[in-house]
Amino acid sequence: MLVLYETSTGYAVFKLLDEKKLVQIENLYDEFQTFDKASSIVQLQKFYKFSTTEDAMSAATAAVEGKIGKKLKKVLKKIVAEDANEQLAVADSLLGKVIKDKFNLTCVHNTAISELMRCIRTQTNNLITEVSERENTAMSLGLAHGLSRYKLKFSGDKIDTMIIQAVSLLDDLDKELNNYIMRCREWYGWHFPELGSVVQDHAAYVKTVKKLGMRTASITMDLSDVLPADLEQRVKDAAQISMGTEISDEDIRHITGLCDQIIEMQDYRSQLFEYLRNRMAAIAPNLTVLLGELVGARLISHAGSLMSLAKHPASTIQILGAEKALFRALKKKHDTPKYGLIYHAQLISQSSQKIKGKMSRMVAAKASLSIRVDALGETDDADLGTLQRGYLENKAKELESIESGKMGGIGGGPKKFDKYQNKSQVFQYHGGNDNTMTPKVKKEPTDFFNQSPAPGKLNKLFGEEELKVENGDNGHAETTEEPPSSGKKSKKRKLVAEVEEEVAAPLEDTAVAENVDASGGKKKKKKKVKTEAEEEEA
Repeated sequence: MLVLYETSTGYAVFKLLDEKKLVQIENLYDEFQTFDKASSIVQLQKFYKFSTTEDAMSAATAAVEGKIGKKLKKVLKKIVAEDANEQLAVADSLLGKVIKDKFNLTCVHNTAISELMRCIRTQTNNLITEVSERENTAMSLGLAHGLSRYKLKFSGDKIDTMIIQAVSLLDDLDKELNNYIMRCREWYGWHFPELGSVVQDHAAYVKTVKKLGMRTASITMDLSDVLPADLEQRVKDAAQISMGTEISDEDIRHITGLCDQIIEMQDYRSQLFEYLRNRMAAIAPNLTVLLGELVGARLISHAGSLMSLAKHPASTIQILGAEKALFRALKKKHDTPKYGLIYHAQLISQSSQKIKGKMSRMVAAKASLSIRVDALGETDDADLGTLQRGYLENKAKELESIESGKMGGIGGGPKKFDKYQNKSQVFQYHGGNDNTMTPKVKKEPTDFFNQSPAPGKLNKLFGEEELKVENGDNGHAETTEEPPSSGKKSKKRKLVAEVEEEVAAPLEDTAVAENVDASGGKKKKKKKVKTEAEEEEA
């Protein structure tokens, strides 16, 4: 068996002297502890040295891509010409498959061969005598640097890195511009505070401050190239009645220097945004058409690369950028967020609040398809993104019309009505319902002279019918009890009678005393009052 061993200085072909050593790979490392033991197992037959570093680089890149380089082809042709019947042990199974297809050589790759390659590597300097150890180390270092540069040069993520850096710098510039403009407004506001309310646009404000300088110069200065005619006149009128403080020329010089910095940063930001737009149109045209340059670039930056973003499902793209809110909602068992960075897309941000969730799901689903086409597809056009954007715009209009009540059922279909069932019912007319006036209840007056409440109040207290009280011949009242009834009603009536007797007892005593005084001590007999029940029986 022959062993093809690859080094940074060339290809080495070893002859395996004892194949029985591969049976017990646990003890194989002990056999390569010394050069004498290693030489008894493998023996160097031929060594093909690389003439330059470029040859080593081309051979290494071809091996990484699973191809056969020019130098390796020459080595394999000599092996086929001399030892065609021998098996060839290789370190890579893919490389062995290619060699077998092109040169019809039996290639072997298994765990034992991998362990043998590691053992040979420990004795490389002793087994290969054509190359010194110093030369081998220098060649390995140069090849490692060259191979790293090659991978970086032909990496698919290298353009994504430019997009990530550009969008990050754009966000930083926006923050710095906001800070600088607020500082300029506050600083110049001490001298001319009315200018901030007249000129609302930041860029126009900065240019006006730079050209104006002192507010007293606004009377003779032409601001038509900075402001419209109506704003120019308002600025001049406000400058004449301004309540600001006076500042020196040195202060104005520093304020105008700050304005120069702001204008330069704004110009550079516009150039950077144009650069980002061109990059996104070249790398992810479908994503750019669907979501826009800034949203697409922020999604790529958040995921790390376009390829990493293409591996994410639509549900992840939908909430990408809202991870904190998602985990907080899961922890507190609240509703999860509906959108993250994708919210700033025009299709979602301009939709009504009721359909934002639906639109975010649909936009994320279409965006995932567009990203995969941009990352893995071979075409550079934006036909898919244009088609999907048109579909989503029509879907948004349909959802808006459904929410506003212009369309019938859900999904644009006709509205479903319940089946009408006729139920025959007969209603009778009640004439008593015509009177809507509640009858007035006449309240019984209280006997203020005798300081006793009207009998009706006691009856209302116990929920019974009023007992009639009639006056006798002598002017005092007597009460008659109704015939006793069975059950709880009779008990309540007895209780009412007892209470009324107790109240009426002192009244009877006073009435009797008056009669005695008037008639000389003789009492008059009381007339019994017949109750209503006795009268009805009679």
